[in-house]
Amino acid sequence: MTDESTAAFALALPFLGTYTPKLDDKGRLILPAKFRPALAGGLVMTRGQENCLFVMPLDEFRRMHDQLSKAPVTNKQSRDYLRVLLSGASAELPDKQGRVSIQASLREYAGLTRDVAVIGAGSRVEIWDLATWEAYLAEQEPGYAGTAEEVFPNGPF
Repeated sequence: MTDESTAAFALALPFLGTYTPKLDDKGRLILPAKFRPALAGGLVMTRGQENCLFVMPLDEFRRMHDQLSKAPVTNKQSRDYLRVLLSGASAELPDKQGRVSIQASLREYAGLTRDVAVIGAGSRVEIWDLATWEAYLAEQEPGYAGTAEEVFPNGPF
């Protein structure tokens, strides 16, 4: 594959896999090489659920924001969710080495120190404290097979 076809291939796939880079002393993260083509044009990083960070390409963030903004402003739960999501959001542009800065407030929210897990979660990337991710995964794995019928009532495969 040429570099051009590899980049096109990477852009066509959802975010997949688990990577374990380290944060540098300035709170920067080198994005996994497979994620860089989809995030090179800019990304939004914000609070996720279970104390991880969500990282989305700009177009995916816009799609999600457009969907969330359709919720009635009269609904308190919708207002609260949008406030928490957007107040922690940070638009970033990776540098030439594929590094992005993670704001101190987001590092604190996710409990990030040096060792992190960067996971592909389909339309987004999640950044976890490595120990927190490993504990979460160990807790979830035993029930993984048993939830398939609930998540995919007609079977995914």
